[in-house]
Amino acid sequence: MRSAARLFVVTRDSETVRESDDVRAGGFTPRRSRVDSSRGNKRKKQRPLWQELPILIVIAAVIAALVVTFVGRPYQIPSGSMEPTLHGCTGCTEDRIYVEKLSYDFGDPQPGDVVVFKSPSSSWDEGYHSTRSSNGVVRGIQNFFSFFGLVPPDENDLVKRVIAVGGQTVQCCDAQGRVLVDGKPLDEPYAHYMFPYQPGLPFAVKTAMGVSTNPTGREFGPIKVPEGNLWVMGDNRNNSLDSRGHIDDQYTGTVPVTDVRGKAVFKIWPLNRIGPVRSQNPQTN
Repeated sequence: MRSAARLFVVTRDSETVRESDDVRAGGFTPRRSRVDSSRGNKRKKQRPLWQELPILIVIAAVIAALVVTFVGRPYQIPSGSMEPTLHGCTGCTEDRIYVEKLSYDFGDPQPGDVVVFKSPSSSWDEGYHSTRSSNGVVRGIQNFFSFFGLVPPDENDLVKRVIAVGGQTVQCCDAQGRVLVDGKPLDEPYAHYMFPYQPGLPFAVKTAMGVSTNPTGREFGPIKVPEGNLWVMGDNRNNSLDSRGHIDDQYTGTVPVTDVRGKAVFKIWPLNRIGPVRSQNPQTN
């Protein structure tokens, strides 16, 4: 004869265990119901690689675009105007540098910074040719990859060192051939001169045809840098068409801070030249 069944309900986390004890004549036979673990045993079905790969590519592309837009990107040094700090000379391996943007989101460039900027006026574009294809389809592909940092931007980007900032007056030279800012000579161990200083010999002269430069000369100025602008020069002083060579444009050779793309912080190629690009304030001597 079956006695009254006893029912116990035990809750364990998300699973419910039901247990009933049936007392039968002649013995005790426990019986345990199945554990409802359907949710716990269900596994998420994994997508095959061919479905996941496009998603991963899109995510990587979005991350790359964000990095290029807000963090920084690599640039190639195409000339020797920053020798010996940066290599771009004929016959040598051109340096690749990493230029970060975050520093100038929170402040302006400072004297001694090595900066990359786009040409502020047409006078800086002399000899520049766009790297974009004349074929519309190819040009569109180039622009697309440029958005992700895989192709250089379609603009004339230059790299120089900041010598003076807005409100300061810059000129050359003192008796030792040094550049002066607000009348004080600069300490510039990075500067390379191929010719000795000759008093009275200017670097650039305004003519009816524009500005004529003389690589053996050093003198220029005085020029007061407008607020929000920079006076920039290459470290290879006799072989750099920098602010001194554009004194006839609307900015008197200076570069608006808004045209600065970022700060050069690291040489990433070639392997034997990997290392930091150091800022050295020449005004603190």
